[in-house]
Amino acid sequence: MKLKIDGREVTVEDGRDLLSIALEQGVDVPHFCWHAALGSVGACRMCAVKVAPGEGTPGKVEMACMTPASDGMVVDTTDAEAARFRAQVIEWLMLNHPHDCAVCEEGGACHLQDMVVATGHHDRRARGPKRTHRNQNLGPLLTHEMNRCIGCWRCLRFYRDHAGGRDFNAFGAHDRLYFGRAGDGPLDSPFAGNLAEVCPTGVFTDKAWSGVYARPWDLSATPAICTGCSAGCNVTLNERGGTLRRVLNRYHGAINGFFLCDRGRWSPWSVDGPGRLTGAVTLPRVAGAVGLGSPRASLESNWALRRLVGPGRFFAGVSDRETALTARMAALLKASPVPSLTEMAAADAILVLGEDLTATAPRAALALRQAVRGAERDLACKKGVALWLDDAVRVAGEGRRSPLALVTALPDALDDIASFAIRRAPHDMAAFAAAILAALQGRPADAEASAIAQALSTARAPLIIAGAGLGLAGPVEAAASLATALGPKARLALFPAEAGSFGLSLLAPAGGIEAALAELERNPGPLVVLENDLFRRADPALVERLFAKATQVIALDHLATETTTAAALAVPVAAPAEAAGTWVNHEGRAQRSFAFRPADPQAPTAWRVLAALAGETPEPGLDALLEALVADLPALAAVRDGAPGVDHGPVPRAHPRQSARTAGNHPDRATRTDPDSPLSWTMEGDRAPEPALATWTDRPGLHSVSAEYAAQQWIGGPLKGGDPGVNVLHAAADAPALADPPPGAGLLGLPLHSPFAAHEADAASPPLAARAPAARVTLHPADAARLGLTAGALLVIDGRPAPAPLSLDPDLPAGHIGLSGLRALRPVILGGAP
Repeated sequence: MKLKIDGREVTVEDGRDLLSIALEQGVDVPHFCWHAALGSVGACRMCAVKVAPGEGTPGKVEMACMTPASDGMVVDTTDAEAARFRAQVIEWLMLNHPHDCAVCEEGGACHLQDMVVATGHHDRRARGPKRTHRNQNLGPLLTHEMNRCIGCWRCLRFYRDHAGGRDFNAFGAHDRLYFGRAGDGPLDSPFAGNLAEVCPTGVFTDKAWSGVYARPWDLSATPAICTGCSAGCNVTLNERGGTLRRVLNRYHGAINGFFLCDRGRWSPWSVDGPGRLTGAVTLPRVAGAVGLGSPRASLESNWALRRLVGPGRFFAGVSDRETALTARMAALLKASPVPSLTEMAAADAILVLGEDLTATAPRAALALRQAVRGAERDLACKKGVALWLDDAVRVAGEGRRSPLALVTALPDALDDIASFAIRRAPHDMAAFAAAILAALQGRPADAEASAIAQALSTARAPLIIAGAGLGLAGPVEAAASLATALGPKARLALFPAEAGSFGLSLLAPAGGIEAALAELERNPGPLVVLENDLFRRADPALVERLFAKATQVIALDHLATETTTAAALAVPVAAPAEAAGTWVNHEGRAQRSFAFRPADPQAPTAWRVLAALAGETPEPGLDALLEALVADLPALAAVRDGAPGVDHGPVPRAHPRQSARTAGNHPDRATRTDPDSPLSWTMEGDRAPEPALATWTDRPGLHSVSAEYAAQQWIGGPLKGGDPGVNVLHAAADAPALADPPPGAGLLGLPLHSPFAAHEADAASPPLAARAPAARVTLHPADAARLGLTAGALLVIDGRPAPAPLSLDPDLPAGHIGLSGLRALRPVILGGAP
């Protein structure tokens, strides 16, 4: 249909609201409560426009976000009556605002500031006292300044309606409206950090940024990839004076959209944390070395180590079982359409086998929370309710949920939205999945399996999810079998353990840690460990045997870990945030990450050090390294297309990291160069149009993250120029089906994953370390009674003191001991008090 906006005729699809149409057309209608991911509720009354049903007919003031477009409609955003209405609304909203821009962290990148300027409000007429609130202590991640609130309701709608949080609410009413918790304390949701970006004022701000604050226009911005899990979310790293100041969500239409998890937002802070490995140590030339790669190292760093030691002496720095499982997952996905997180959010029936997604891939869990609303949206559509009317959809949808089946060992954070919350011991999950498969094939099965099979078979877009969270092959193989049985309409999503797991697997390591031990027993030599605390990724006794067989242990890492302490030589290298590199996510999408600052000469990028020793070039740059990688492994040729190279554009390195509003002179940046990206530390030049090189999304009049929609092809759609990344799973080798060994008679260690602490970099991030839950060691009461143990007992596990006193949990499956920090299910040896 066609309509006119400010005299310009536009063609749009039916069923849209006027606000989103205007914004897509570049008409900046002021707004507060509307958010591209949250829809319209009409709470702020800021988006007033003059609307007429047709040419020559009288119009009236309407709220653009609540008004459906119709054919022939005439919309005037500059109408004097609408402008006066907006001016009145902003004056009311600012009545109690403290006008503290000079000391507010949002100053200069504030949606409220942008809207005040846009409406022409510049003079305060009210002279009475302002309302004041008591602020809350919301823990180590967020600050709370409730006096800045304008009552737009964005925070509550995101936290409760979108992310499923329950410890945050609205209290009071009218001008005493209060958003917060019932009492002080950290917010429970692992997505709470998004409040700092969702809030259009400065009510919620990043507490870590407040501690090292710099004005937004004085920050550099570097596109990067989150390394907190295998989802591959896009982030922007803000820096000033060589220090990380802030991490922001960087929109990617197929992955993270508008929101990050808290681990992704604060994990990069390990780069300046107290756990950095320091010292002027260089890597010596090593002959006949065995190399252990890492699932938390980039594709380039792992390949450089492989090149140095040779393919036959290059091993994955995880167990043999995890190495084989990751290779099998990549092989299964190569033969199957792999859904992005955005596509997962559109599934209408979902089965999760064994994976605690909220802890192992939090952004995927958030996608499932949107997916289960599908039935609610379908019912609302049948009643004639437009999907962008978010609150009306929730009412008209009657709380219906698309089926979600969770088959997990422990209570799950997604249980509140699950149609089937089924508890099974880890080794029993494959059998339950086999019962679902039997029901799909028309064979007898129990009631629960039959009901799940019915939901999956009648769905338009069923989704099966498994992963490496338990370290078992059974759930992965079963998930693949179910997806095959459901036919081409089904999608299979498999989540490897870490951000670099698939990249490491695509390099075809000769095995895992056990295989490396066997190699050293046959041919002793030095052992080079790349960015890996082996004691976290394998049985400590196995790691100690490995180190004993090596003639010398050399560890490269940016963190001081148990491995670097045990090594004869610990070589500092750059953190992932300081190094350009490629990361392959759970769907096989290779994406480029860039360094937010030049690496310290005493801690250079790992791939640069390793490649130089391997004789590639004396000082290899990323482009040269990628050419050498592709020459060595032609199947990975597509990784070069993950982002433009250094010489991109008419003038190399002429794409600025600085805001165009940067104030003052910055001599600390005067001599900076980046040999590994087309970006420069300057405010001069043209911003690159390629999304992989996006630094800032602001534009004149819109300086906050609320302006992200301007970079999208349509609101909530792909980025202009296409979402970054190229799929490289075609390079995965075929891998045979795997079977799990029987559980045995002893206790099995069961991983207790946390959304705030996945690996050592999270523990080294001061904000996340302060937010992470205390370590736990749990037993089923029956097992404790059988072993003569009581709550509070101090145990020895595998010859090491347990990380916490024993607690009893009836939800834990019998025969297992729950352990924080454990990577995968494995037998453990339990001892008494140390």
